Amino acid sequence: MADVARVAGVSAQTVSRVLNSPATVPEATVSHVRAAIEQVGYVPNRLAGGLASGRSRLVAALVPAIASPVFLETLEALTQTLAAHGYQLMLGESGYDDADEIELLENLISRGPDGIVLTRVLASEPARQRLARCGIPVVESWDLTATPVDMLIGFSHEAVGARVAQAMRDRGVRRPALITGNDPRAQRRRQGYAEELVRLGRLPSTSLLPAAVVDAPAPMGSGRRALADLLRQHPDIDGVFCSTDLLALGALIEARERGIAVPEQLAVVGFGDHPIAADTSPSLTTVRIDGRRIGTQAAEWIVQRAAGQRVDDRVQDIGFELITRASA
Repeated sequence: MADVARVAGVSAQTVSRVLNSPATVPEATVSHVRAAIEQVGYVPNRLAGGLASGRSRLVAALVPAIASPVFLETLEALTQTLAAHGYQLMLGESGYDDADEIELLENLISRGPDGIVLTRVLASEPARQRLARCGIPVVESWDLTATPVDMLIGFSHEAVGARVAQAMRDRGVRRPALITGNDPRAQRRRQGYAEELVRLGRLPSTSLLPAAVVDAPAPMGSGRRALADLLRQHPDIDGVFCSTDLLALGALIEARERGIAVPEQLAVVGFGDHPIAADTSPSLTTVRIDGRRIGTQAAEWIVQRAAGQRVDDRVQDIGFELITRASA
């Protein structure tokens, strides 16, 4: 920084202001200092700057699976909104097993982020207490709870399941079934789906719901195999709710291979509104979550709290939308 200041003929403090708050410096000075930075080849040491300022300009995010298309909109919006405020996103993969929450959180906290975004609600009380004590702003997302650690933006998975059950009833489905991942959020959608089917008179008991459970994250092929298994055991099923669009797309392929007409003989509903869901044949009925809104809001909350500002509306239920297409 001293070299840049010498070449530009300004103080080191002016160079610092250009790097950290350019809006407070005249445009001509900013251009002059940036030309000197280019000439010198200076790259700011963000770690040293973070130690000096007490702010790392890093925000950590955890997703169950980086390859999962469900969270891509959220991550994109999170990255873009944070970058606009001078923050970088540090991304980690948590898996679908909640048993290692403490270890995961310790790894995040040790890196000194200015905020943590989780695409889950913390399950274990020790993990919740550890995160609450660390003093780092936290946003839990893609779920709902009455007792968030700090801030929360999401929706009810049970309500999603219930809404799909109603859609099955409206479609005239008499023997509904389920293909689901074994992760906790998918299991709550299963619960809402089964309970609403019982209430609607489409199922005598939640325990009697024909279901195929696959390991999450599940590829499209798991959907094919799951539907094949369901049809062997329950050949009269006429509607299936899949916990992801990839599973639903696999089910559509398997139905076509077997000559089963969709939706006339089998209604298929997915979850997530994958980018190709509207372009399949038939197009896929699915549940749409506004992942971009989740990512944008989470980033804005983190930035506000890092700046010492108060966040009043700390819990938001953004709901969901059932997108009705040709498959159901």
